[in-house]
Amino acid sequence: MQSTYNKQRFDQPLEASIWLKNFKTANERFLSQIKTQEKYVWNKRESTEQGSPLGEVVEQGMTRVRSATDAVGIVLKELKRQSSLGTFRLLVAVDGVNALWGKTTLKREDKSPIAPEELALIYNLRKVVRNDWNGGAIVLTLSQTGSLFKPRKAWLPQELLGKEGFDALDPFIPILVSNYNPKEFESCLQYYLENSWLQHEKAHTEEGKRELLFLSNSNPGQLERLCACL
Repeated sequence: MQSTYNKQRFDQPLEASIWLKNFKTANERFLSQIKTQEKYVWNKRESTEQGSPLGEVVEQGMTRVRSATDAVGIVLKELKRQSSLGTFRLLVAVDGVNALWGKTTLKREDKSPIAPEELALIYNLRKVVRNDWNGGAIVLTLSQTGSLFKPRKAWLPQELLGKEGFDALDPFIPILVSNYNPKEFESCLQYYLENSWLQHEKAHTEEGKRELLFLSNSNPGQLERLCACL
């Protein structure tokens, strides 16, 4: 749907409300402590006053789904600004960040494709991973399954991010995550079992472990995806 804030962009209310729900789950204990530095007007009857808990913005986006995309933008703006002022330390962690620069399958009514930067949610998420703020850290991962229309064998940052994404994140410190060694593989598997994330009846057996080892080739991301289905 067309953005309520910028007519040149498109909102994704459902996806934004899911993001807000996950954000609240992970950060609920902080949301009453962080106060908004501006007044935000949602419509003629609803607004969030300056000095309100940031949690009120999150709740607004969750209960009024039409406002969810704008709520995400406000949350990210407040966090970036206040961390730069030294109010708190902020960790931005994104898994598969190359998806923010991948092509979309969304189309307008005239069947023309919608570019990623035309999606307000993507636009706001891109802004929070820029290196134009301080008071925290940004930790990102790249995923071979994180972008559509990329070659299956692509794995280098330049290939997965594309020129635009690579330039947007540069400079950064690349860290190659190697495959698990036998002890790390066993430790990860035990963690999944102890937390009941891996419930297949054969997961506890040596045969099951060998099968997971073979299918994942000890790759951390691949093992996680395999176990998510079991």
